[in-house]
Amino acid sequence: MPITLLLDLDDTLLDTNMEAFVPAYFGALSNALMDIVAPDVMLPALMGGTKRMMQSEDPAHTLREVFDAYFFPKLNQDRAMLNERISRFYDDIFPTLSYVTRPRPEAVKFVEWAFAAGHRVCVATNPYFPLKAVHHRMRWAGLAPEKYPFALVSAYEKFHFTKETGAYFIEFLGQLGWPEGPVVMVGNDLNMDLIPAQRAGLSVFWMREGKDESLAEIPQGTFEDLRQWLEACDLQALHPKIERPEAILAALYATPATIDTLTASLPADIWGRKPAPGEWNLAEIMCHLRDVEAEVNLPRLQKILAEENPFLPGVNSDPWAAERKYAEQDGRAALREFTETRKITIRLLNGEQALWYRGARHAIFGPSTLRDVFSIAAGHDKAHIQQMYKTI
Repeated sequence: MPITLLLDLDDTLLDTNMEAFVPAYFGALSNALMDIVAPDVMLPALMGGTKRMMQSEDPAHTLREVFDAYFFPKLNQDRAMLNERISRFYDDIFPTLSYVTRPRPEAVKFVEWAFAAGHRVCVATNPYFPLKAVHHRMRWAGLAPEKYPFALVSAYEKFHFTKETGAYFIEFLGQLGWPEGPVVMVGNDLNMDLIPAQRAGLSVFWMREGKDESLAEIPQGTFEDLRQWLEACDLQALHPKIERPEAILAALYATPATIDTLTASLPADIWGRKPAPGEWNLAEIMCHLRDVEAEVNLPRLQKILAEENPFLPGVNSDPWAAERKYAEQDGRAALREFTETRKITIRLLNGEQALWYRGARHAIFGPSTLRDVFSIAAGHDKAHIQQMYKTI
């Protein structure tokens, strides 16, 4: 059974002395722009934009959009000209920073084994950088994207969340089309790579020399240990589990973000194309998600929060596609409307943990909790992301 492997980059695939790399990167970018932007203006703008990315929980805006909205207004320069200069920096100067890093031959050996074994291999680096910068760092690691067919590499152009939020990991799976089967996040940073991934319902492996016996429940060790663990463990146990409130909430955040990325570059006419007779096109799927969120998920949530053990009637929403003529509607507009309603749902769910265990009587599933209801909603999201991915 193929495993989806999410491999961290810095200090996992590549030895990166962050204490040396970050000042070298900031200094190089500052020097490259100092003829048009003073360093004491550029550096705070760069750090401020990075902080905004770390804090962002907006599924409607990519991290690049979040960064740019803060960064460029601080510099008071022509944005097109600055973009061109920064692009040239990543082409010509950024590659010279490889001296503060060191490849890990054992990482290359593991990646080659994983591909040969038929696994789905991804680079799950924190998406603070543009894709071309991530590709340079992969080359420094001896894992050039031109040579190795990585299924997905995270970068700030197409991701809406950083690793600080569990939504990053679910968004990652969504951009892969929500593959069925085992998934493992592999990283060196307990607080950045592993704990957020676990909260999102993923299995993890801690890349480190030696063992931390105080955290013996977390699989850990070298790349050779990782290979042996993957070959020996029960793969069924590595399937994502979107069951705990943190994981469900991460999935709810990730759905509109994922769809935004999957559909961002599609021509308008693609939304109306049916993949086969009798199947929904993208606009129909999106309108379905929009109306289910507004007329099923959100009202059920409000009812559970307002009443003691309310009855939740069943809803057959499939006929709405024909009745409401979804195929003739604007799919992009439906995505915007879905996202705004989903934000309201998330705000209401972001309360006390006890809210997740409020009871209800579901017409189909019987006695349920709010957690049960939104675990079903997250599964519904997953099924339609898979459907959209296959349709695209």
